Amino acid sequence: MDEKYSVHVRDIMISDPCVLASPDTKKYYIYARMFDPSKFPEVKLGATFYAMESPDLIHWSRPILVFDKPDDFWADLDYWAPECHYYKGKYYLISSFRAEGKFRACQCLVSDSPLGPFLPLSNTPVTPKNWQCLDGTLYQDRRGRPWMVFCHEWLQVYDGQICAVPMKDDLSAADGKPVILFRASDAPWTGKLGEDGHVTDGPFLHRMKNGTLIMLWSSFSYGGYTVGYATSLSGDIMGPWKQEEKPLYALDGGHAMLFKTFDGKLMMSMHCPNTHIRKRMLLFEMEEKGDKLHVINEITGNWYNGIDGNIGGKFAYPKQTTEEAVFTDM
Repeated sequence: MDEKYSVHVRDIMISDPCVLASPDTKKYYIYARMFDPSKFPEVKLGATFYAMESPDLIHWSRPILVFDKPDDFWADLDYWAPECHYYKGKYYLISSFRAEGKFRACQCLVSDSPLGPFLPLSNTPVTPKNWQCLDGTLYQDRRGRPWMVFCHEWLQVYDGQICAVPMKDDLSAADGKPVILFRASDAPWTGKLGEDGHVTDGPFLHRMKNGTLIMLWSSFSYGGYTVGYATSLSGDIMGPWKQEEKPLYALDGGHAMLFKTFDGKLMMSMHCPNTHIRKRMLLFEMEEKGDKLHVINEITGNWYNGIDGNIGGKFAYPKQTTEEAVFTDM
């Protein structure tokens, strides 16, 4: 691989990786507030977002600055879990933000390019003013109306909620009242985070080939950080939402999303383990069978060599050296 894509996927430390497959550039992108400054000293700490670009999901560019907070932007803290969506010919970066003394909230940035520069659509969050929120994602209903789906945090409501709010067509602001779609304790596989509450993280919606609407989301279970999914019985955002009894992944990995490769393969990305200094991106080939979603295979090799965290190595294979490991190119 040429010098532009000199970073291997196994060398990227990242939380909450959301993969954008750009229809314009035919490249893949991941976004984060920062990437490991010990590996990438050009990355500056602060109220920023960076992106990495890849032609094949295995070989990546060095981080590229795509957002640097304007002086008049309201937030300088908690730039968490950015994800980029292509919507009506533009690229929208959705993230949580916070300022000292204010609630964490979600809103959109916009650019004509997946590599920015991104600019705020407004100086006001989309999520409700007095709610503690995070992990916003974009969904268009069957009538084409955009919604932001987000988490109302367990820190404020104990039993974390997945909520949705209709948005203006340009994604600049809410266009109606928020609704609660379901709560963390609705899923049979979830457990409390100690005595602190039931967590909801990382919602992501996907329309299956047969028309079924599902939502991936994360919480905690017997294996640590965990990914499960729910199915909308009405086929649209208002549900009601039925939780799958068994999770998709329960080995201390989570905050998953789905995307399609340029040759049509359905993929799921997430981070694992849920220990900050060890987080790596896992990429799974996925399979749809009717209204059910299944894992086929993990392709990066990061699981084989890096599983850790709350699992404590109980399910991991012996570690290999780089020379011994075999990684799958796509």
